[in-house]
Amino acid sequence: MADSGPDTRADVGAPAAATEEGAAVSVAPLAIETREFNLWYGTFQALFDVDLKIKSGIITSMIGPSGCGKSTFLRSCNRINERLGYVRTTGTIDIMGHDVLADDVELLQVRKQIGMVFQRPNPLPLSIRDNVLFGHRIHHAGEKVSKSDEGEIVEKALRDVLLWDEVKDDLGGPATGLPLEAQQKLCIARLLPVKPAILLMDEPCSALDPKGTEAVEELIWELRGDYTILIVTHNMAQARRASDECVFMLLGKVIEHGLTEDVFLSPEDPQTSDYIEGRYG
Repeated sequence: MADSGPDTRADVGAPAAATEEGAAVSVAPLAIETREFNLWYGTFQALFDVDLKIKSGIITSMIGPSGCGKSTFLRSCNRINERLGYVRTTGTIDIMGHDVLADDVELLQVRKQIGMVFQRPNPLPLSIRDNVLFGHRIHHAGEKVSKSDEGEIVEKALRDVLLWDEVKDDLGGPATGLPLEAQQKLCIARLLPVKPAILLMDEPCSALDPKGTEAVEELIWELRGDYTILIVTHNMAQARRASDECVFMLLGKVIEHGLTEDVFLSPEDPQTSDYIEGRYG
């Protein structure tokens, strides 16, 4: 099923709506909504009629076997897939209420709204400070920003990702010299000065050891509420402990979407149960 299920405990800043009885209930706004979204790589169809409603301000995990379309879906939301000339799509993807596939949409603005974190950390071969400021400088090209203002931007971003205390005395040092866990945090920090609404994370802990994974999961939970986070993971335990809602995909289709605890404890579709219990995938 593609419906997102009932409202969750994590509806952040949700407006009130009146029921028939007049009582107010919480209704979470949508960060991402897709309708009958299909994608082909050449003649191979990778996504089939994907209907999803991703709520604002919460963490939604996407699980499913390798090749089921999770990463393809993420890359469709910020239109990275378009760089491949043989990709074709139908349907719609609305981000914060706007169709990002519309002909008049500027890609720079799309990617300002949507930050992407990849499997392996990809810090730029620059200093820690210049990594944090990289996106901000692109989006504010031509504007005069003082050194003190840049310093505040750097400090806030690094504090937000729980990295400031570790690197504050070496901001001029190479970002590539940081441990992998710190590099991944830095890559997230690089997104924040641009003020995205949504963070897409494609297996952000796959290259990390258990301690690093725990640290990044803690960070993700700290960012929840200020950002909508959609995270692809093959780690069932991670999906269960680090997300509010969960989407299960199989062979390019959304099989189930609901509260994480419901998906794991009482899935509605037997295919979901089979995957979670390790009978395939």
